[in-house]
Amino acid sequence: MFKNNNDNTKSKMGNLNSPDRLNRIVEGTSIEGSISSESNIRIDGEVKGTITTKGRLVVGVSGVIKGDVICQNAEIEGKVKGSMKVGELLSLKSTAKVEGDIATGKLAIEPGAIFAVTCSMGGVDPLAKPIEKKAHTTHTEEKVIA
Repeated sequence: MFKNNNDNTKSKMGNLNSPDRLNRIVEGTSIEGSISSESNIRIDGEVKGTITTKGRLVVGVSGVIKGDVICQNAEIEGKVKGSMKVGELLSLKSTAKVEGDIATGKLAIEPGAIFAVTCSMGGVDPLAKPIEKKAHTTHTEEKVIA
């Protein structure tokens, strides 16, 4: 009898997307620094820094992120200013305001969302190291015809 309950609890806690494994930053809370999590995160307060999660990130209507985001899925209702790497689906609700650079697998934007970004879509591994940008030089030759 008790064994089944323990098995249920363990299976819920083992699932990264389980509602029991939600990290929440509530409205009125301000955090400066890095946040790293194996499970889902909901932001209704303000975060300045980097947020990394293997789960889903939800930014509520009152939520503000100023910094980088790396996650598997994201739903944005509030404000994000910075770079975002989303492995699967980035969903922007009508109240969203997003500025920066975005790399995502799929993108859904509701009418009314403000989307001022540079965006690339396709197969994105959010946990992969960023590609170093190499400086490009251009060499031109002028030929003088006599």
